[in-house]
Amino acid sequence: MSHIALVTLVVDDYDKAIAHYTQALGFELAEDTDRGDGSRWVVVRPRALAGTAGGSGTGLLLARAKDDAQRASIGAQTGGRVGFFLYTDDFARDHARMTAAGVRFVRETRHEPYGTVAVFEDLYGNLWDLLQPA
Repeated sequence: MSHIALVTLVVDDYDKAIAHYTQALGFELAEDTDRGDGSRWVVVRPRALAGTAGGSGTGLLLARAKDDAQRASIGAQTGGRVGFFLYTDDFARDHARMTAAGVRFVRETRHEPYGTVAVFEDLYGNLWDLLQPA
């Protein structure tokens, strides 16, 4: 069966991005390989939900912008819409941890038929849903 393994996210600096996604958002660094040309293959992914296999979810390929056009897309890759959805098995725990780590929630927590959700910005202004499914 096919699945989406990686989604590219254009960033300005590898180490700054790694720190944000691993420390503030609680992701794990899955790979950081020097490609020999000044670029790196950097993959982060959410830690596994309780009761699921680790490392099996979609990861983010953190790609450092190479030119002005790519730099202009940082933080605007989805045109200002929520473009990323981070599922959690404990919304209150993760919301509190992320808030304490300085993550900015831009919309209040809502309880919808599909689950509990709040919108936050990552380091670059990309919008994410933190979502605990119903």
